Amino acid sequence: MITLVTGGSKCGKSSYAESVLENFVGPKYYIATMQPIGDDAEEIISRHREARRNKNYITKECQRDIEKLDLPSGCGILLECIGNLCANEMYLEGKVLSPSDKIVSNIKALAENASQLVIVTNDVGSDGNNYSKDIISFVSEIANINCKIAEFADNVIECVYGIPIALKGKLI
Repeated sequence: MITLVTGGSKCGKSSYAESVLENFVGPKYYIATMQPIGDDAEEIISRHREARRNKNYITKECQRDIEKLDLPSGCGILLECIGNLCANEMYLEGKVLSPSDKIVSNIKALAENASQLVIVTNDVGSDGNNYSKDIISFVSEIANINCKIAEFADNVIECVYGIPIALKGKLI
């Protein structure tokens, strides 16, 4: 079962994603993709760790190359988040890469090994702002990744003001 959870900033995506795996029996892995860069990064990471405390997740810090993770068959996986993973893969050592095919392929491989895979992503590109060429490329990559995942996901859930809405499949 693959569930893609999307929405804007601070809309309840993470809480909903965690709730999907709340009653999962077996090992649960949280793949954290955020690099602790910037003033508020440590605060965000700390808040997410606190939210997961006592929820039996095994955290794997993996900012890129998620295909290298060795996770047991039949596990539950929460991948957070596509935006961070895309940025980490896209802006590597001063180069701007196009990582969408790699990320989608790696997510499919994770899904083959997991009983449940929950993926958190961001709603990007709908604000209509005029961005730089680099930001437009980033937004396009995330949009491409999101579209491809949505095609093969069993459920696509959008969180709006803390309210989950099923766009595909069903709420869990």
